Amino acid sequence: MENKHTREELKELQRYPLSIKVQLTKQRVREWVRRYGDDSVYISFSGGKDSTVLLDIVREMYPDMLAVFVDTGLEYPEIREFVKTFDNVLWLKPEMNFRQVIEKYGYPFISKQVSKRVSEYKNAIEKGRDLKSTCAYKEFNGISSFHNDGYDEPRKSFYNKEKWKFLTEAPFKISHKCCDVMKKNTFKTLEAKQNLHPMTAQMASESINREKSWIQHGCNMFDAVRPISNPMSFWTEQDVLRYIKQHDLRIASVYGDVVSEDEEQLAGQMDMSDYGLCDSCGNLKTTGCHRTGCIFCGFGCYDEKDGKGRFVTLKETHPKIYDYIMRPWDQGGLGYKEVIDWINLHGNLNIEY
Repeated sequence: MENKHTREELKELQRYPLSIKVQLTKQRVREWVRRYGDDSVYISFSGGKDSTVLLDIVREMYPDMLAVFVDTGLEYPEIREFVKTFDNVLWLKPEMNFRQVIEKYGYPFISKQVSKRVSEYKNAIEKGRDLKSTCAYKEFNGISSFHNDGYDEPRKSFYNKEKWKFLTEAPFKISHKCCDVMKKNTFKTLEAKQNLHPMTAQMASESINREKSWIQHGCNMFDAVRPISNPMSFWTEQDVLRYIKQHDLRIASVYGDVVSEDEEQLAGQMDMSDYGLCDSCGNLKTTGCHRTGCIFCGFGCYDEKDGKGRFVTLKETHPKIYDYIMRPWDQGGLGYKEVIDWINLHGNLNIEY
């Protein structure tokens, strides 16, 4: 399929002021609703700050728009309580719990693409397939092509994973399946039964895969196998925080407050956001969690540069949950301590917990 956009077009959109981005997002939402009808569209609502912003924008336009929350059991308790405060939210439960997913497929560690290739590599060995013909073998051994993918210049494939080859020897399963099994499949079942089409708050700035998706499809993926709308694709993390600040939007308590990075030093002084000038008031941050998502997710935990690692923070804020995920598997826990220790030792990493 030919790309609809280029990376430079995305970068240009990301430089737009927030007020224009809001209007463009509303336009994308209208296009989506116009195509399918407001009774055949829903908002994928995780309770996180991004989807809270999307919910606010969409329900300003369509007050009765359905929101759907998948209660995986992996959310912060504060997120679940926050979701309960909204009307017209459909709660869904996945068919498998997280412990069952780990047992059948494996742990979600390092990244979605890395864990996917580790699983593919091990499955090929287990089933006696030609290992050298797999993408996993090629990527773990540096056999990687150059390509464009909408970028300005051809570049070496970001799927090159030589540094992660050691994970193919792990004594435990590693997999990318948890999100598919617990969230995506749950949403897909609903969509098939009720002929619904989702809108999500995914942003291209969150990952290379999401950036590539926008380059290929744009915000409204009418031509995808599973049509989906991401009307905030061209937003950034700072846009989300500025919207929350400007609109005094209520978000889950686990995030704390949205403040400027130097707000402590400027305590008591004039806040430019009070005058609608938040676009020029510097970088914003949350005083609590930076991201929420699934508490137990190990994707990206090896490369956390901002403050404490997620597991260290979890130990301080939610000690009972921390104890459950670190407790040995045969004692009813999830066995994360043994997994992290093995990855740190064999990968020369320092995942903190």
